[in-house]
Amino acid sequence: MPSNDPNAKNASGLTPSETKGLRERQPEASEEKILEGIKELYSSKPTERTYEIYAPDAVFHDPVGIAEGVKSIRAQFNGLAKLFPRADIPSFRVLENPPSVAKSTILIDQDVAYYRDPKGEPTKIVNSLLTLETNGMHQVVRHTEEWDHRRETSREDGFFGMLNEQRKKATAGFTGLFVSQEPPQKD
Repeated sequence: MPSNDPNAKNASGLTPSETKGLRERQPEASEEKILEGIKELYSSKPTERTYEIYAPDAVFHDPVGIAEGVKSIRAQFNGLAKLFPRADIPSFRVLENPPSVAKSTILIDQDVAYYRDPKGEPTKIVNSLLTLETNGMHQVVRHTEEWDHRRETSREDGFFGMLNEQRKKATAGFTGLFVSQEPPQKD
């Protein structure tokens, strides 16, 4: 659940207006594999190799769930591809890191159009900020998606934030029980 405070700092440590105002930059060569994997995930086209971008104990946190470990992350994105067999990314911008953001963090502003009917109109178009924290081996250790760049609530926000965080973990765990680890087959 995104914060109602428009000045709450998102996962990048910046406010939504600050991250929306960042300039686009060219990706570093060491980021290319990660960016390709991210595009595969968000376009509902994950493959076995897609998940190699993550460290084994990586965490994925979005407004729907908190997935801990690659197996749980696989379930989230494989499930997304089953719900939305088509997803297009009309806008994908790698953003410049201000001095306050570590060089090992990749910031992406993206728009994704999700389709329940691959031949129809988009069911939903979502703008989000992706904050990808990486390790020295160029693997993602934390992947945070924040819709409209707005900070996600957590236990630090008090009782309701704690409840929301527990709901997200339960949702990710539940999804993992019913979604195959195999990427969806494309026709």
